[in-house]
Amino acid sequence: MASIAAVCQALHIMVVRQCFSGSGQANRSVLCLGFSSLVPPIDYKRTTLVLTPRERRCTTHAICQATKSREELLVVVGGGAAGVYGAIHAKTVAPHLGVVVIEKGKPLSKVKVSGGGRCNVTNGHCVDNMILAENYPRGHKELRGSFFNMHGPVDTMSWFASHGVELKVEDDGRVFPVSNSSSSIIDCLMSEVKQRGVSLQTRKIVTAASILSSGKFLLEVQQQSSDHGYTLASQLGHSIVDPVPSLFTFKIEDLRLRELSGVTFPKVKVKLKLDSVQRNIPQLTQVGPMLVTHWGLSGPVILRLSAWGARFLFSSGYKGRLFVDFIPDLHVESLKLILSYHKQQYAKQKVLNSCPPEFGISKRFWSYVLEQQGLSGDILWASIPNSSLMSIGSLLKDCIFEVTGKGQFKDEFVTAGGVPLSEISLNTMESKICSRLFFAGEILNVDGVTGGFNFQNAWSGGFIAGTTIGGLALGSYPS
Repeated sequence: MASIAAVCQALHIMVVRQCFSGSGQANRSVLCLGFSSLVPPIDYKRTTLVLTPRERRCTTHAICQATKSREELLVVVGGGAAGVYGAIHAKTVAPHLGVVVIEKGKPLSKVKVSGGGRCNVTNGHCVDNMILAENYPRGHKELRGSFFNMHGPVDTMSWFASHGVELKVEDDGRVFPVSNSSSSIIDCLMSEVKQRGVSLQTRKIVTAASILSSGKFLLEVQQQSSDHGYTLASQLGHSIVDPVPSLFTFKIEDLRLRELSGVTFPKVKVKLKLDSVQRNIPQLTQVGPMLVTHWGLSGPVILRLSAWGARFLFSSGYKGRLFVDFIPDLHVESLKLILSYHKQQYAKQKVLNSCPPEFGISKRFWSYVLEQQGLSGDILWASIPNSSLMSIGSLLKDCIFEVTGKGQFKDEFVTAGGVPLSEISLNTMESKICSRLFFAGEILNVDGVTGGFNFQNAWSGGFIAGTTIGGLALGSYPS
């Protein structure tokens, strides 16, 4: 159950429906549904919320307070990035709109821990939306259109800057608050929630939703839900692409490698080969920084590879072979020439104490390479046979590791799967199957690589859905 909880974090659905009073006059109710993490089954008494034209009854007192009037109501279930951002923008467009956010745990919990507690807000290097879309293993084709044109990284950065959050773009494009604290983002959003008059309710979650023949909404609410988030989307007519983990580290069974825990490589080239994948897939080769952990390999290049290979790895039982080029900027023949030259120049030095500086690798890793070739670090360069030099060169350019599983801490932060993008209109986030049903966030079959792209999906989807719902409340959009 714990692994499912990680898979199902931060999902959001938005629903808008028209209700009619007995006199036939429209009394529009706006409903936004979202989901938070799945938790183990707990036997709590369920409550039911019914929205009707003449009265709205519920057994949750806090929600009743927000629904006593006959004004429009937006209920956001799931206080993650997309849900909160969408609620704020719906309220911004339609100030009269009643907005209630329902969250099982603490609002914006993923925002708090992302980026090592710094919150990687978005990515500042992808100003071209076509290039931006290529960072989404699920969604790279569909997101080339209006999605990011309506609210892209520049819009996200401008919004936070205009609300008092100073941002910085790091060398790799990742955007963080200048404070290096996710609290700056959370405080900004929660301040807007308060100033806009959004009601926040915690320790509650909607576990079922249906539309009665009368047009009324029937919602099932309980505390500490044991229901699966995607169930609500299915209940409202949508299909679900089975969710699997994305953005995870690789477990490697190599005891000697584990002794290198903490060693980093600024740039490596990795290629993943799986028995179940016979054709060549360009995205299963990635270049970037890598980190050795005490259970295997991590870092941006591994996380990107896990995202593009998420479904292939799942079907392969997370087992495969990883080919690593530790010095991708040098051709193998050039590398071997460097080794031969180094042997001549430093013939009387111990091999462990004299690694060619052109390689840019640490002494700890150099020792690992020598050990893999059965060489003692105490021997002199002059004593190394040329055949061993060739083997060292080949190892540095094509080192093979056996992948035996995902990172042991269930550290996947993103899910591949959800509602297919073919079932929604990305320019409004409205369902093509159920009128007045909107989606935003990770419940969609969209996921990005590491670097701020997943939060950008949340900000963009939340903005589009929220402003569309706000426009509906104002009558700006066709009903």
